[in-house]
Amino acid sequence: MINFKGTMDNFITDALDGICAEASDRPVLCALSGGVDSAVCAVLAHKAVGSRLTCIFVDTGFMRKNEGDNVMSLFRDTYEINLIRVDAEERFLKKLKGVTDPEQKRKIIGEEFIRVFEEEAKKLGKVGCLIQGTIYPDIMESGGDGHKQVKAHHNVGGMPLNIEFESVIEPIKMLFKEEVRDCGRRLGLPESFVNRQPFPGPGLAVRCLGELTKPKLEILREADAIFCGEIEKAGLQGQIQQYFAVLPNVQSVGVRNDERCYEETIVLRAVTTDDFITAKPAILPHELTETIVKRITNGVKGVNRVVYDFTPKPSGTVEWE
Repeated sequence: MINFKGTMDNFITDALDGICAEASDRPVLCALSGGVDSAVCAVLAHKAVGSRLTCIFVDTGFMRKNEGDNVMSLFRDTYEINLIRVDAEERFLKKLKGVTDPEQKRKIIGEEFIRVFEEEAKKLGKVGCLIQGTIYPDIMESGGDGHKQVKAHHNVGGMPLNIEFESVIEPIKMLFKEEVRDCGRRLGLPESFVNRQPFPGPGLAVRCLGELTKPKLEILREADAIFCGEIEKAGLQGQIQQYFAVLPNVQSVGVRNDERCYEETIVLRAVTTDDFITAKPAILPHELTETIVKRITNGVKGVNRVVYDFTPKPSGTVEWE
């Protein structure tokens, strides 16, 4: 455990007290992405401040297949949390037009997230506290707490210097991923949700290399859904901590319908890890790999090649950008 003593129950009690103290009697907004980290923050905040909490889900267009609808269904219908969905796909794509540098992408996405939240807060007639799901590895990789920078996470190194919120509350910022999952279980989140794969705040934007376009994101979304679906169909999701597809912006010559084609490459990434600080490539059964490759190359328009990333962390990070 990091920076707290005792049990997870003690941590939850302290976190609830901390949110209440920092929020005081002000209205609270929570940045809900649908990932485990932000979900745990949303439940903590709901327990702490009740009806003063409004969660905002910003649909950037960088979500996985059907992700937005699933997030809305779980939190609005099941948990009855006040949740607003903001369709911001065109806005984010416009801001990122022509941008290829990954650090610049993260900073633009981080700032635009904050601007969307500020605008939504004004619509509600109030600007109070912003709660976000920063965890300790985000801080470490962004160069905080004495660590060397690896990449600027959108919610740490990518945060704009000037924000209109009175304060930003990060209740789980000293936890590692497995501790966050444990916290979620104790808060009553369903196991199927607690065990969801980590999903970066910038979403598919950091798995789609080069300039971001809607057609490229659609290709990646479809390939990712096939890959993840086959892993789960094979019952391997409990053995592999993270698995996803990457569109590396690399085209190659192939053959389709007995004719030359020049199409995109998909990279498959799957790792096993205890803490996400280090990771090893998962070794998939050969038959499963064949099935995945066949489904992607036959079923995703514009893809003619699939490769597998065997790089450990270090030297690579789990994500590509």
